[in-house]
This record gives sequence, structure tokens and C-alpha cells, in this order.
Amino acid sequence: MTGLRQRKKEQTRRRIAAVALRLFTERGYDAVTVNEIAEAAEVAKATLFAYFPTKESLALHGVGDDDLAGIVASRPDGQTFLDALRAHFRAFAARQIPEADRDALLARVRVIQDSPTLQSAANALLYQQRQALAQVLADEYGPTAAALMAAQIAASLLTLQETYFQRLLDGASAEDARRALAKDVELAFDLLENGLERIERR
Repeated sequence: MTGLRQRKKEQTRRRIAAVALRLFTERGYDAVTVNEIAEAAEVAKATLFAYFPTKESLALHGVGDDDLAGIVASRPDGQTFLDALRAHFRAFAARQIPEADRDALLARVRVIQDSPTLQSAANALLYQQRQALAQVLADEYGPTAAALMAAQIAASLLTLQETYFQRLLDGASAEDARRALAKDVELAFDLLENGLERIERR
């Protein structure tokens, strides 16, 4: 019974998210109200807020979800924090994303790009992610070094994501974009691990 209830809740959450994304894509984020989303998804406004506490969270679903701090904190003994993060993003780059999921992802990227409000909100989420990573690293390296390392890591990962999405938006196939991302992940972590001056020039 519990499993059925959870599946129904997940179906409702997915329906609300899909309806919101469709409306945002058709009319733009700012032109759509929460009431309109609830009505189109056939749920009460209170039900919508039970799944998504703000209108922004409807559009930013999935942004900043990588728990960098958790990955570092839960890594096995003997593994460096950069190796733990590299392994996580290697696995991400190796994933085959279904076409429907890719199309929804790109639609979300376009909605965010077209809305200054969402861009600011996304930046705030990424800042929180960076701060959480710095707090975990501070136990080993001290607050200043940890803040600098977290900033470099966060900037590198954001660039990886932006480059990957832009390739897809420019028409690259899913496989070509995935392969390029896999190479970029290795380059990014080589730079983080070895330093800028140790990378060979082309």
C-alpha cells in the first residue's frame, strides 16, 4: 500500500512539473501564474505547493541537485575529494539520456536562459551548493583554502554543464555531446588536480 501511495505521489509530481514546463515553454516563465499551472495539472494550489514550495522551484527542478558536499563527505577512506567528484561526473557523462528526457532538459534550459528572475535564482542555488562544499572541505584545509577550492570546482562544473547544454542546443547529437562531455570532465579535473600551468599547450 505504501509503495502504491508513493508511486501516485511521484506521478502527481511529474505531471505538475511537466505541465509547468509546457506552459513556461509556450508563454514564458513570467507570463504563467501558479493558479494556471494548478488548474492545467488538475490539482489544488495547496497540492502544487506541497510538491513545489515556490514557482521558481517548478522551473528550476533539477538545478543544483548534485550534492557536491555529500559526495566529498561520504567518499571512501583513502580517496581524495577530487577523485570522488571526478568519479561522480564520469558516471554522469556515461549516462544515456532518453530522448524525451533530453528534450525536456533543453526546454528547461531555454526557459531559464530567457528569464533573468530564474537566472538569478539558479545562481543562488549554485552558490548554496558551493558554500556547502566549502564547509565540508574546511575541516581538512581551513576556511580560506576551502572557499577558494570550492569556488574553482564550482566554476569548472558550471562550465562543463553550460558547454554540454550549448552543444545540444546547437544541434549536436546526444552521443556526440556525451562523448565531448566525457573528455571535458577529464580535462576539467586534470586542471583542478594538476594546476593550470602543468597542462600542455596545444
